[in-house]
Amino acid sequence: MKPLLICDCDEVLLHMVRHFRTWLDEVHAIEFAYSHDFASAMTRADGTRPSQDEMWGYLGGFFPAEMHRQTLVPHAREALATLAEAADIVILTNLQDHCRTHRIDQLAEHGIDHRVECNQGGKGEPVARLVAEHGNPVTVFVDDLAVHHESVARAAPCVHRLQMIAEPEMAAVVPAAAHAHARIDDWQDAADWIAARFASGLPADAGHGTSAS
Repeated sequence: MKPLLICDCDEVLLHMVRHFRTWLDEVHAIEFAYSHDFASAMTRADGTRPSQDEMWGYLGGFFPAEMHRQTLVPHAREALATLAEAADIVILTNLQDHCRTHRIDQLAEHGIDHRVECNQGGKGEPVARLVAEHGNPVTVFVDDLAVHHESVARAAPCVHRLQMIAEPEMAAVVPAAAHAHARIDDWQDAADWIAARFASGLPADAGHGTSAS
């Protein structure tokens, strides 16, 4: 049975925030300051901030129409190619379902060709389903957002959880996720960490792989 890698896309495989920031300025005259909270990160010229609903509206305007702006995170493609020699890989991305084909095509253009699943809300339950579908192998979950690490910790505690924030300016202001086993923001080091979890043959709740680096 092959191990399983369940990997987020935005700010893990593809840069998103830097391009979303540029688009907000160009199209909506909104300034974006790097923050873990998108709504509070946005400021209009008059000093007001969009509501949560308005923030989701801007994200809906970016996906899928502006996805072509996104660029590949350094070493992501090479790391996945190496890990795929021994593991199954699923890209679990929090986009609306109508964006799935766009995401598949987008990743393929960057040389990444793996199963893509869209999700809305916490990722714990879909991760648990994927692990069960694959026969409960040793599994690593990679995501930038702390909320998803907490969700996975609750729904699938056997899964090794790695936080990665590939955008340097974002990484500098977002603290490590309390429910992640490690925080590594570079794919060269992250690939080694993931491979070591796979090589151990042990689930996370066996007490293995809880190092912060």
